[in-house]
Amino acid sequence: MARPEAVIVAGVGFRLGTTAEEIEALVRQAHALHDAERIDLLATEANKANEPGFQETARRLSVEAVGCTTADLRSVTDRLLTRSLRVRRATGLPSIAEAAALVAAGRNGRLLGPRLASARVTCAIAVGDGR
Repeated sequence: MARPEAVIVAGVGFRLGTTAEEIEALVRQAHALHDAERIDLLATEANKANEPGFQETARRLSVEAVGCTTADLRSVTDRLLTRSLRVRRATGLPSIAEAAALVAAGRNGRLLGPRLASARVTCAIAVGDGR
């Protein structure tokens, strides 16, 4: 039996009102840095999953947009590489981008490296077997 192909996820954290251009630029930078074959899913925290910039980025990348619950994000905090005090103060979590990437990558997900950050966006890439 053929082994299923891995799922590659770009997890993003961003400030409300962030444009698709800003999100897409950092996703593409992280994608190139980690030499990922492709991006299959774009993930973030559930309460921001319907933000226009996030949805437009998913459309531009031709990938599914995924919102992850706070409980799911919290369940992977022991596997995160980055701990942001600012993000922790705002959300109670150490890194939205890394946590979202891991959650959407599935039970066997792993980060390809620490998240990248710009002024309004963070992005982490994870690979796994899917949700």
